[in-house]
Amino acid sequence: MSAEIIKQSPFQSMIDRFNIAADILKLDAPIRQKLQRPEKQIVVNFSIVLDNGIEQNFEGYRIIHNTALGPSKGGIRYDTEVNLEEVKALAAWMTWKSAVTGIPFGGAKGGIICDPKAHSKRELEKITRAYTKSLSDIFGPEKDVPAPDMGTGPDEMGWLMDEFSQVHGKTVHGVVTGKHLHAGGSLGRVEATGKGVSIITLLAIEQLKLRPARSSVAVQGFGNVGIHSALFLYEKGLKVVAVSDVSEALYNPEGINIPELILYYNLNNKSIKGYPNSVTIQHEELLLLEVDVLIPAAKEDVITRTNAASVRAKIIVEGANGPVSSDADTILHANNVLVVPDILANAGGVTVSYFEWLQNTLIEKWGVNRVNRQLENILEKSFKSVFKTATKYNVTPRIASYILALQKVAETQSVKEVALVTNNYKLN
Repeated sequence: MSAEIIKQSPFQSMIDRFNIAADILKLDAPIRQKLQRPEKQIVVNFSIVLDNGIEQNFEGYRIIHNTALGPSKGGIRYDTEVNLEEVKALAAWMTWKSAVTGIPFGGAKGGIICDPKAHSKRELEKITRAYTKSLSDIFGPEKDVPAPDMGTGPDEMGWLMDEFSQVHGKTVHGVVTGKHLHAGGSLGRVEATGKGVSIITLLAIEQLKLRPARSSVAVQGFGNVGIHSALFLYEKGLKVVAVSDVSEALYNPEGINIPELILYYNLNNKSIKGYPNSVTIQHEELLLLEVDVLIPAAKEDVITRTNAASVRAKIIVEGANGPVSSDADTILHANNVLVVPDILANAGGVTVSYFEWLQNTLIEKWGVNRVNRQLENILEKSFKSVFKTATKYNVTPRIASYILALQKVAETQSVKEVALVTNNYKLN
């Protein structure tokens, strides 16, 4: 594919889909406007002293989209391309994701403009602690609960918890999820998003009456989500014929040995570059392979109106947030490509984050079998609800998932506002 991909604003993609669902539900203007816009947009500015003694400034964001269903919940990403529009879209998707799965959280997202690979562990700790201190009045187990995202992991979440606890003078495990086990993390959390993607993929394959043992998969992105999606599907007998990371895209029509590739990746400085048992292809080619399932698990807007018509997969399962732009949806639907939307497909992460938060709140420790069993139950129920709604309204699964989410959040928001008005009237 030689044409340059024309990218759409992820926030605009969210609004486009929102408006279609809102029109179907006939939401009135006030509630529509309220749910389109974030409740809070926080921009923080802070500096740290680098290891070389030079002071460097950083800009960070925390967007709280909606808290109608419960405390806001969402990851923090460290990336040079973090921007306010992206974080706003990600925060909104978290609201809809929690609503679709029935998790009692609202939606939020955060980010810091930085390259985590360019900083030492000590510098990353300083960045995390400074960001946390700036937002110590925003975060809280009953207010806003961060989690890992692109460029962050259990270390950053541990530093955030420790800094928040120091500011508040007591240990607060429930302020963040995705922590190390010894710091109050949950079994099954690291692999939760990828496991959820694999569960949803198998349900989608069943929906199209395909056979898993004869199904082929291409996975774009070999970070946490891509690795675990590929591994779980490989273990279920699917043929993973292509994977990619930022360095290289690999293809083997006979199937790639995923456990072997993961071992190579870990021994090769977290890179698949140079893996021998495959051929190298262009990154764009992976998206256009003739496979049963394509899992874009890297970044947003990789399938747009520029390349959507060339996609030959039967099913797209969105492992990343917003990998298919709204202007590509119509093209894919016309070509009979089943797209399982991100707010359903990658909801395994927020689901097990909820389990972690619950364990911290109840001072409990769950076994991994209990975590995985409850994860599977929630995702299977959500999948069935989305596809039932799609049939009812004669819409795509994506619009069906927005209909379910908007209906739930709008009704809860309206009830809360009626209660607020009633209380104010009584006080007067």
